[in-house]
Amino acid sequence: MARPSRKGGEPEGDVRRRLLDSAAGLFSSKGYAATTVREIVERAGVTKPVLYYYFRSKEGIYLALMREPLEQFVALLDATMAEEGTAGERLARLCLRAYGIFVEHLDLARVMYAIYYGPPQGAPFVDFDAFHLRFQEAILRVLEEGIRRREFRKGDARDMMWAVVGAVNVAMELELCRPEQSVGGRGIERMLGIIFHGIALGKGDATGREMGR
Repeated sequence: MARPSRKGGEPEGDVRRRLLDSAAGLFSSKGYAATTVREIVERAGVTKPVLYYYFRSKEGIYLALMREPLEQFVALLDATMAEEGTAGERLARLCLRAYGIFVEHLDLARVMYAIYYGPPQGAPFVDFDAFHLRFQEAILRVLEEGIRRREFRKGDARDMMWAVVGAVNVAMELELCRPEQSVGGRGIERMLGIIFHGIALGKGDATGREMGR
């Protein structure tokens, strides 16, 4: 495809970013199916050939939008899992950084939720479940390490994982549905503190007995 002309010598990265931001806002407010290429380019202040040059189609710009935060999320998981620290510290980092990416890309999160939970909109398939599973598995690995290192008491690590993931999901969904009730990063830390208090291996509990017994 021929390279479209750009007025004023605007950097290509700026044009591409403006198209992505335009599509994200429209997909979030109107839905994928109801958004047209014409609306995307008008909001971005470019012409249709410019969108076709960068993304080929509406489907292409949708996939590019989804790819950015999901790739960022995978890189975050890999980097955090490689870091030093106690199991509790690493677990907190995983949760807070995942929450940070979600808030940073809130419009795209809204689109993802609408596509995943709502009626079919004809959007190209993105395996959102694979990313949920990677997050769950990362949390589970850290919990199992914490149990082996005797930082956490013995117990079902998968049950502990659901408690942690549940706290993060609540914080994320408040951002989407009830932003006035947002708990923020500090709120996640408080919820994790409650969970950690329940699974931490305390003094006099060296055999891993259930707390309170």
